[in-house]
Amino acid sequence: MSTEAIPAPAWRIVLLTIVAMLAFAANSLLCRLALGAGTIDAASFASLRMISGAMMLALILRARGVWVVAGGVAALSGAAKPALMLFFYMACFSFAYLSLGAGTGALILFGAVQLTMFAVALLGGERFSLLSWAGLSLAFAGLVYLVLPGLHAPDPLGALLMTIAGLAWGFYSLLGRRSADPLFATARNFLLAVPLVLAVSLATVLLAPGATHAAPAGILLALASGALASGCGYVVWYALLPHLSAMRAATMQLSVPAIAALGGVLFIGEALTLRLILAAVATLGGVAIVLVQRGRPRR
Repeated sequence: MSTEAIPAPAWRIVLLTIVAMLAFAANSLLCRLALGAGTIDAASFASLRMISGAMMLALILRARGVWVVAGGVAALSGAAKPALMLFFYMACFSFAYLSLGAGTGALILFGAVQLTMFAVALLGGERFSLLSWAGLSLAFAGLVYLVLPGLHAPDPLGALLMTIAGLAWGFYSLLGRRSADPLFATARNFLLAVPLVLAVSLATVLLAPGATHAAPAGILLALASGALASGCGYVVWYALLPHLSAMRAATMQLSVPAIAALGGVLFIGEALTLRLILAAVATLGGVAIVLVQRGRPRR
């Protein structure tokens, strides 16, 4: 079966883009609320996030008359690589934020995503216009300007974990461009990744039993992150990816830290500063410039 993307109306791509970026930003806010307040440990948050996402996707598929395990081993085998990338992203993301500040973590994460996706795009022969490079530079400058005031030498282990999370998410996004059925593919990825996060939780209980804890508030935040922001959000992202060049897909994600920071002002009560406003304008403006350009692959 060909996985060539069918051209989608421009309005649909814009709508999917907005929904996906809001879902990513929501994940950052939910994780910050849960782990920052100490209402749940990192392993439990990652496990509940993955399990609730898998359950939500399975229910949606069942309503469509499809079982997530349809096709047996042959159907699941194609999800091994993206499922592994999804696991590394979720697990490393949660544990990295135990020792990294939000700004430092975002810079490392999205810097790693950029390097991964652009390196693959360049190796694949994708061509970028000067205006696209200018938009990327503006967006990245806005992101750096946003996090620079709190930037400090990061914890080496935390920085390594967040770098792995960024690399994993970059490859997960690239693999998603080949998906013919975004909903089914995302459900398979979550299903196969569940045993991996459960193994991490079990290892945490055995090696550091006192570190495991989960208050009702932390559980609810993890469930919301998994079922809504992750499960449903990643389906939207996978549906969008076939219609994007690697450069546009990578650059759009630079808007997430700015959106999350603005969400912090609205929902967490963080201060609204001129620096935040300027950084958000630069980041979102740069993303808009890249989105109106089209990558030109080498023939």
